[in-house]
Amino acid sequence: MVNFLSADIRNIALISHVGTGKTSLAEAMLFNAGQNTRLGKVDQDTSLLDFEPEEIKRRTTISSSLASFDWKGKRINLLDTPGSANFAADARSGMQGVDSIILVIDAIDGIKIQSSKLIKQAQELGLSICVFINKLERENANYKTVINKLKDSFDATPVVLQMPIGQEASFKGLVDLLSQKGYVFDMDESGKYHETEIPANIKADADFIRENSIETIVECDDEILEKYLEGMELSDEDIKKALKAGIKNNLIVPVFFGAATKNIGAGHLLDFIAQSLPSPLERKPVKAKDSAGNEIEIKPSENEPFSALVFKTVADPYAGQLTIMRVFSGSLESDSNALNSSNGAKERIGQILHLVGKKHDPANKAITGDIVAIAKLKDTHTGDTLCDEKKPLSIATIKQPSPVISFAIKPKSKGDEDKIQSGLRRLMEEDITLQSTRDFQTKEMILSGMGQVHLDVAIEKLKRKFGVEVVLDTPKIPYKETITGHTKLQGKYKKQSGGKGQYGDCWIEIHPLERGKGFEFVDKIVGGAIPRQYIPAVENGIREAMEKGILAGFPVVDLQVVVYDGSYHPVDSSEMAFKMAGSMAFKKGAVEAKPVLLEPIMHVEIIIPEENVGDIMGDLNGRRGRMLGIDAEGHIQIVKAEIPMAEMLRYAPDLNSMTGGAGMFTMEFVRYEEVPAHLSQKIIVESKVEKEEVS
Repeated sequence: MVNFLSADIRNIALISHVGTGKTSLAEAMLFNAGQNTRLGKVDQDTSLLDFEPEEIKRRTTISSSLASFDWKGKRINLLDTPGSANFAADARSGMQGVDSIILVIDAIDGIKIQSSKLIKQAQELGLSICVFINKLERENANYKTVINKLKDSFDATPVVLQMPIGQEASFKGLVDLLSQKGYVFDMDESGKYHETEIPANIKADADFIRENSIETIVECDDEILEKYLEGMELSDEDIKKALKAGIKNNLIVPVFFGAATKNIGAGHLLDFIAQSLPSPLERKPVKAKDSAGNEIEIKPSENEPFSALVFKTVADPYAGQLTIMRVFSGSLESDSNALNSSNGAKERIGQILHLVGKKHDPANKAITGDIVAIAKLKDTHTGDTLCDEKKPLSIATIKQPSPVISFAIKPKSKGDEDKIQSGLRRLMEEDITLQSTRDFQTKEMILSGMGQVHLDVAIEKLKRKFGVEVVLDTPKIPYKETITGHTKLQGKYKKQSGGKGQYGDCWIEIHPLERGKGFEFVDKIVGGAIPRQYIPAVENGIREAMEKGILAGFPVVDLQVVVYDGSYHPVDSSEMAFKMAGSMAFKKGAVEAKPVLLEPIMHVEIIIPEENVGDIMGDLNGRRGRMLGIDAEGHIQIVKAEIPMAEMLRYAPDLNSMTGGAGMFTMEFVRYEEVPAHLSQKIIVESKVEKEEVS
């Protein structure tokens, strides 16, 4: 690869919902750029970018792949991102490393929810946006319908720069509206074409669309707009200048067409990327914080101190960790040092790499704006900032969504617990939305992720990369217990077995507290009724009894216990005796204090197409959901509700079924609430049966 200046770099991410042909478009670009001797096909397992076994098996992108290549004097760093909501975090992280996105749209289905969420993210990051309407050769492709809906999806104005020649099976070429030239392709996947006149049957439409597009483009540059309004003839350079200004300032969204699997349109799109999309030097300064916590901006210049954001980590048990980062300022050389300002670690930089899928090309230096990989950094992960040791700073990162589905995870073979934890730790370094926790109440190891497919892939990687097989099971709900009434009780422990006996006696009051207040122990002993050294033992006995529960063995919370009287024996009293007395008092008193079962309540936001609102609301009512409202964002509806955790364990596949894969949701814990009486008794019985089986 030849040496480039920062002004020659173009950092692009292909984004969209699943199934629009992002990877096919990327493969066509790589083939045209000479990175592959044949056109890679996802459905034939010949893709350069979908190379992981889990991707080949499912024939879909699971992890963002980077391809760095040359095109007509420019360096293109192309990021092919996942479209599934299960792996949306990878796409969101990747967008932090680029300057522009190409939104790939299926000419049959148009924009779906996942695409809309990614568009919003790109706009928040200030990225330039282009649209590539794909699959024009397919039956029922209708690009006009897609275009008509585009204006509702962006803050900027869509501008059509091409028109298709033919449609569905007869689709064979493109019209460049600005140059007013037609291109008919050979239809042999070579990407070759010959120039032609604009076909007579679409000439009128082409002229009309061209005029509207130019009117929109010239509004992006005041000087050129003035020439246009004065009736002066605009040169090609005038239009290109205004076009570049509009894209850089996020005023317009250029629209292109093609058929990626036929290699139609990919070359023209590459030409446009090289000529018109902004370089890293034209990007707005990135926000960061200095070592004192003050907000600063990073100027994209090689004269500034080095700074880079790690937006992806690849864990490999043999090759080690591969860290992929975007350089925002300064430069980085092999065999140098850098500071990880996120954790204070100093890293030794070894070989710098440019990637094309799993192929590595060594480089001596990474300059401002470049995207590179570094192998075997010791303590650097996704979201971390690497910077100059003399000028520490931390680059702001986006907030990722919380996991929405969880399973209890157990080893198939005894003794593999440590291997599971080690493997999961490596996978979580690679995937920041994969979470593994230990539920101290249920004693289960819990694996959480963004969907069923997300966890299935994690389990497959755990077996392939780290040699450990696991079983997933529905996690236990962490129910709790509390009281709703007041009581006073004596706990008296007296034991005589020859020699020194055991004696402890206490009187306690039990009161309910507000939900979420936890436990309060109040000492009101006066006059030495219980010696001071035994009061903590009474509290310990009560706490141990609370952990074992009242109704079904779940921890007891949100109550106050007051110890106010008691008695002792000068010889037989001991800490153990008063601990037993406290436990006995609580066990008897709690039963009389009207105990109830509590369940965790989740705040849920469900993002769905408008046509699914009725079905979703009906389903939520059946899940004991409490509706909080519905917000509209264009043609997307966001249903907000509070729902018991027990009703949400299997919600991800159900939502997928109800919406045909178009729905998404987020979920987070809010509080505990009392379980309805008719369900409480069933839970209590099931818990007692389970404990009997275990014992």
